[in-house]
Order: sequence, then structure tokens, then C-alpha cells
Amino acid sequence: MRFIRLLFVAALAIVLIAIALANRGMVTVRAFPAGFEQYLGFDWQLNLPLFLIIFLSIVFGIVVGFIWEWLREAHIRSESSRRKFEVDRLEREVGSLRKQHNAPNDEVLAIIDQPRGAKPASGTTLPATR
Repeated sequence: MRFIRLLFVAALAIVLIAIALANRGMVTVRAFPAGFEQYLGFDWQLNLPLFLIIFLSIVFGIVVGFIWEWLREAHIRSESSRRKFEVDRLEREVGSLRKQHNAPNDEVLAIIDQPRGAKPASGTTLPATR
């Protein structure tokens, strides 16, 4: 598995280097449309290589996707947290009920509580294990 992962990373690196070498031309990135700077009083622009814009766009899209999914699944995380507290409460309740009601004559709970492979307690009406 480690070899496959290393092979994938190497192939990805080769593809990214090839894209970077093929798109080295400089591109001007402007924040506002042409002619709009006369209304604002300044013109923000930046000259970057095209491959850098491509890679930054991909990274930006991944980050936006992660944030979107994190926000979309917030209700699932809160419901899971609520249910965890409910399960913990019910487990405590079952434990206290077992302590209160685990009398020697309670064969069903004694069978459920015994570890696997253990022989049933003497006096039970169950058939012997084979």
C-alpha cells in the first residue's frame, strides 16, 4: 500500500511540474474591470505566472469545498453529540439496573453477562455446550 501511495504522489508531482512548465507565461490579475479605477481612485492588479493562478484556484476550490461541507454537516455533528450523551446515560442506567436486579435466580441476565466460552452456571435449564 505504501508503494502505491508513493507511486501516486510521484505521478502527481510529474503532472504538476509538467503543467507548471507548460504555463509559465505571465498573466495580469485585476480586482476590478478596466475603466473602473477612475471611480475608485486606484487600480489593483498583480502579475503572476499562469500555473500559479491555476494551482491557487484549485487550492481555493478545495478550501471552499471543505468549509461548505463542514457547515453543511454541522447539524449531523450536533445530533451525534446529543445521541452520545443519551447513550452514555442509558448505559449508566442499564449498569445500575443490572446491579439492582441481578439476583441469583435471574438466569437470563447471568447468561448475557457471562464471558464467551464460559460454562453456564450450575442449576440452569439450558442444554450443555458442546
